[in-house]
Amino acid sequence: MAKRWWLALGAFALAVAGPPLEARAREIVPFDTDAYSAGTIVVRNAERALYLVGGDGRAMRYRVAVGKPGKQWFGSAWIKGKYVQPAWSPPEEVRRDKPNLPDVIPGGSPRNPMGPRALLLDRDQYAIHGTNRPKSIGTYASYGCIRMRNEDIVDLYERVRVGGKVVVVP
Repeated sequence: MAKRWWLALGAFALAVAGPPLEARAREIVPFDTDAYSAGTIVVRNAERALYLVGGDGRAMRYRVAVGKPGKQWFGSAWIKGKYVQPAWSPPEEVRRDKPNLPDVIPGGSPRNPMGPRALLLDRDQYAIHGTNRPKSIGTYASYGCIRMRNEDIVDLYERVRVGGKVVVVP
């Protein structure tokens, strides 16, 4: 018999088979592809999920961390760069909140919040990237970037191209 897991949803609890969504690995799922072309990345903040549209009625779903309340953004963007072991410079807003951060954290450092890969977007300083805080996946944790498990960003990095479309919805 399958184990039952309890997910707390406000005042309700829901029994589901299998591990909590935060613990599940990427998976191919049914997805209405009429609104998006193959190769589009769709981030659903409320689900804390990123979908890579396959164009065949399916998508690859990845669990992600999204922006904290008040730090989220919605709309369309484009991938303007793909980076391996990116260095990280804290944006102004992060620096205001955490003034003791260094100007740059080198790529590959365990203190670098970008992880092993990053997809830089054409919106300000937002990116889809790995993380040095894997327990944040499935939560509202960032300043607007989309965080992925390191193994998932490596997988996604190989599947997308510069110029690819990203759509972020509530």
